[in-house]
Amino acid sequence: MSDLINLSLDQAYRLSSDVLTSNGFSEAHAQAIARTVTSGQADECHSHGLYRLLVCVKSMREGQVDPQALPTLSDRCAGIVAVDAHRGYSLLSFETALPVLVRKTRQIGVAAMVINNCYHFSALWPEIEALTAQGLAALALTPSHSWVAPAGGSKPVFGTNPIAFGWPRPGRDPFVFDFATSAIARGDIELHRRANSPLPEGCAIDSDGQPTTDALAALSGAMLTFGGHKGSALAAMVELLAGALINDMTSMESMAFDAGVGATPLHGELILAFDPQLFSNGKPEEGAQRAQALFDGIVQQGARLPSQRRYEARKRSKDAGIFLPKALYEDILKLLDR
Repeated sequence: MSDLINLSLDQAYRLSSDVLTSNGFSEAHAQAIARTVTSGQADECHSHGLYRLLVCVKSMREGQVDPQALPTLSDRCAGIVAVDAHRGYSLLSFETALPVLVRKTRQIGVAAMVINNCYHFSALWPEIEALTAQGLAALALTPSHSWVAPAGGSKPVFGTNPIAFGWPRPGRDPFVFDFATSAIARGDIELHRRANSPLPEGCAIDSDGQPTTDALAALSGAMLTFGGHKGSALAAMVELLAGALINDMTSMESMAFDAGVGATPLHGELILAFDPQLFSNGKPEEGAQRAQALFDGIVQQGARLPSQRRYEARKRSKDAGIFLPKALYEDILKLLDR
């Protein structure tokens, strides 16, 4: 018997939505989350796929997440739209404020979306791709829980603190990168724990500050930043821009608020959008040509643009569906018993 379960994308989406609504999430929240986790699974980014349903439901059952919260918008100024998630998941807040961000960006060239009081579990590329689809360049930042030690330290201070960027490419897949400033994603450590497989070397330390490849030891110790002091500096930047600047929790504050429950991090998110039309003084085609020359210079020597593997996986999944480990699929089905 196969250890993998095959589902079509529609089946994966319906399963996700059913799990969420049966556990008390509103239709709007369930649909926003289901779209995101199905996309993550289709892109074969397993730590951001249907596995996250377990996390979403656990966080809600622990009383941390409000599954019915309605986000409220605040038009702060010409260049900022703010949305209060009221301790709901961030995805519905983003979708609610997206049209306003796009309008503001096209009016003045650059604009920001500030999401406050949100639980954020997903990758950042869904937000980025929603903006590149509008012909805008974009940058997104968010902290998390303090799981990551600074370079030269042994105690967690930073979150995984992802940074994502996107550049629109009409008629082609956008140029998008989305990476944690930690050496490994937190969700990947959880998947290694579930599979009882060793972590790559150089991504975690145990509670005594010693290097470890054991997932359980890493979970009780600390993760490391990528690139040593460089990744550490970028992680600090994310804390400042997506925490202190927008008057929301840093990763240390989010961890303290969690009080050992183990729920999704509560904090804020900062998203910036840029209009190539206005930045190029009405000549975006020339800028696009310069960008394409850059991309050609990369791929023509056999190098790969970021996200290419995701896009290739997305095409495969459209035809073949997605594949889940049987044990994970059964754990997801158990959530329907609620």
